[in-house]
Order: sequence, then structure tokens, then C-alpha cells
Amino acid sequence: MMRQAIKTLEVETRGRGFYEVTAEAAKLARESGFQTGLMTLVVQHTSASLLVQENADPEVRRDLERFFSRLVPDGDALFRHTLEGDDDMPAHVRAALTATSLSLPIAEGRLALGTWQGIYLWEHRLARHRRQIVAHLLGE
Repeated sequence: MMRQAIKTLEVETRGRGFYEVTAEAAKLARESGFQTGLMTLVVQHTSASLLVQENADPEVRRDLERFFSRLVPDGDALFRHTLEGDDDMPAHVRAALTATSLSLPIAEGRLALGTWQGIYLWEHRLARHRRQIVAHLLGE
């Protein structure tokens, strides 16, 4: 019989960067008791995103940050939405260019991630934030 559950993960950030939430998401999958199913994660913010990315070499995440800093620089004169600072609109653009939700299969009671894959909250703002990620689990 198909069942579902909704849980919320809270992530304290220290500013711009990647925060791995793989262990927390994997724990939710295990605790659900589902052998087969789907976990959908949604970050409830417009200036952060979610990403499945390599979790072995941290240089991958630093390279991504350097690329996005070049692509969407803070303080760009193009942006008019600067109510919360020079990083305000660039954070929204970064979130728009990435993903704010992920769908991950649950197989044999575990998240079906590859060997070097991790789940990350990508904080796009420079200041500290408390971010919520809603996890919807569906399975049997």
C-alpha cells in the first residue's frame, strides 16, 4: 500500500556556500520504512537552491562558486532589486539558474545516489540564514 510523509529539515548557514544534507535526507528515507519510493526536496526560499553534486573533492564546489561569481557578480549595475544589499538580486538569479527542488528515488530502503553524489543546500546570500527544506516521501 502506498504511503506518504512530509518532514522538514532545517539548515543553519554561515553565508554563501554549500551545505551538505545527504545524511539528513538519507535518515529520513531510512526512517520512512519505504523499500521503494520517491523523495522530493523543496527549499522554501528564493535565494538558495538544492543540488546533487560530487561530495569527494571540495574543489568541485569551489569551482562552481567561482563560476557563478563570474556569471552573476554581486553589485552588478544591471540589477535594481538591491533592498537587502549587493548580493540580493544575484542570489535570486543564482536560484533561478539552478534548482529549488529535487526528486530522488528510494530503492531497497535507501536513497539511490551514486558513489560520489551528495545533496547540498547552496546558500547564495552572504549573510547567515536559517533555511527550511521540505521533504515529501511517497512509497511502500
